[in-house]
Amino acid sequence: MDGTKLLLNAYYEALYQRLEANKALLAGKIEDLLKQEIAHHGFADFDGDKYAAYRDACLAFVDERIETYNPIGIQYTFDRVRAKEVLELELQLNWYDSRAEFAALRQAARDAVLSEAKNQAEAEMTQERLKELADELIAEVGAFPDKSIISAYEAEPALNKLPDYIVGRAIEEILR
Repeated sequence: MDGTKLLLNAYYEALYQRLEANKALLAGKIEDLLKQEIAHHGFADFDGDKYAAYRDACLAFVDERIETYNPIGIQYTFDRVRAKEVLELELQLNWYDSRAEFAALRQAARDAVLSEAKNQAEAEMTQERLKELADELIAEVGAFPDKSIISAYEAEPALNKLPDYIVGRAIEEILR
């Protein structure tokens, strides 16, 4: 496995660990952000039941997102033979376009690995250093695909985009 792929796997594992450890904090952030966003855009007819449904959707999206970063299952998402076709299908099904963000993530990982290779005489990175680089990558690029979700929503706010947006914002605030 090349260094970039190792770093991306460490990136996803670090995201999984951070978000899993902060699920309760994420739930609180979601409550706050959802209330703020509903008030900001004046989305109509938000009674208690509708608010609860959107909050529950956001919480379910958190669980889904955390599982996409799960190191046990990540190999099935990113190491399959047809991973490129699967990624393209996912990009077509999403209401946001994350291709540029994914390319930027991969480039940032490649750059970090190349920089590390220049600074080290060793052929392999230690697990500890890989984790440090993953943390640096998270600080630099955030959690994929949050930037795409946030910018697409902010360009054109809509109720159908609200749960993804709230989760993306909450995750990015937790990672800061």
